[in-house]
Amino acid sequence: MQSGRLLKAAIGGLALIAAPAPPALADETPQRASEFGAAPWTEAVVSVTDLDASSAWLIEDGGWRVVAEGPVHRGELDYWRLPAAVTAQFRKICAAEADTGCIRFVRFDGVEDQRPIRLTARPWDTGGIFSIMLRSEDTQALYDAAIARGWWAESEPYRFSFGGSDLVNVVVQGPHGVNYALYQREAPPFTGFPIGRLSQAFNTMRMVKDQPASLAFYRDILGLKVLFDYPFTDPQPRSNNFSVPANLATTLVRRAAVVQPDLPGETGRIEVMQFEGFTGRDLSAYASPPNLGIISVRYPVERLGDYYSFLQQQGVGFAYAADQVTIPALGKVDIIAVRDPDGNLTEFYHAY
Repeated sequence: MQSGRLLKAAIGGLALIAAPAPPALADETPQRASEFGAAPWTEAVVSVTDLDASSAWLIEDGGWRVVAEGPVHRGELDYWRLPAAVTAQFRKICAAEADTGCIRFVRFDGVEDQRPIRLTARPWDTGGIFSIMLRSEDTQALYDAAIARGWWAESEPYRFSFGGSDLVNVVVQGPHGVNYALYQREAPPFTGFPIGRLSQAFNTMRMVKDQPASLAFYRDILGLKVLFDYPFTDPQPRSNNFSVPANLATTLVRRAAVVQPDLPGETGRIEVMQFEGFTGRDLSAYASPPNLGIISVRYPVERLGDYYSFLQQQGVGFAYAADQVTIPALGKVDIIAVRDPDGNLTEFYHAY
């Protein structure tokens, strides 16, 4: 297979760079990832210590289902360059009516050094993926269920208007600081995919130091399409979903942008946000497995070998890369991972 041959050659002959500096941007219009067959990401990978405790809220309160579970194959652990003594178990869960936007929880065993990626983090701290974003028809009920489980939240459910939509949002925090951002759209009605108690995941948010530079990386280097690039300040001095003090809410600019493959639909997104004027801690040094938290999202790419070559030409370094790795519920895959300017991982794979 073309992608396998290219990746095998790369792994054998190239040094893999764990945290590359963002490459220089090309002057010409960038090539789109969708031209290589990139589709919306199918799953987020989340490292946890207890598969039951981390998945129960989504399954029991949100109506998600288990689609696969069991041991992680040695090839995937080798791909992550983990020691031979490390083993792992996984549980992949998906929303009731979806087979994309899923979550793969992984419990690593035999690990000597493991910590939460975003330990004691505030929203404006950078490095590590901040949240997995889902929709709900009753955000208040899902928030109440999370709190009843002993989870926490950045705020109570918060109403605001953004991009022509009236929304209710809350960020609930589960074990190891893993955040789930729930969105209920009160107007206009949302029709992009089934919602129910808790929809499939459709986006992940990454807090960044320099939003224009991060956006340029995803747009010009990875070839994703920009859906919007929009500054936001709260119209009223009040408590809000990111814990910005009320007296600063009307002046602090939160600059957000969303990208996804250039395809129709409401899924497979990545959002980058900068709190302009707030300087947080940089936690990027911890944003790797087996540390605890949201590790990555995984995009399927039909012509992965060609996309890999394209990224090489862009000057991208690869944090991880491997051929013919068995990943249950994905199959046998060729897979690569890159880091954005804030050290966050994004994976691309081709299934045989």
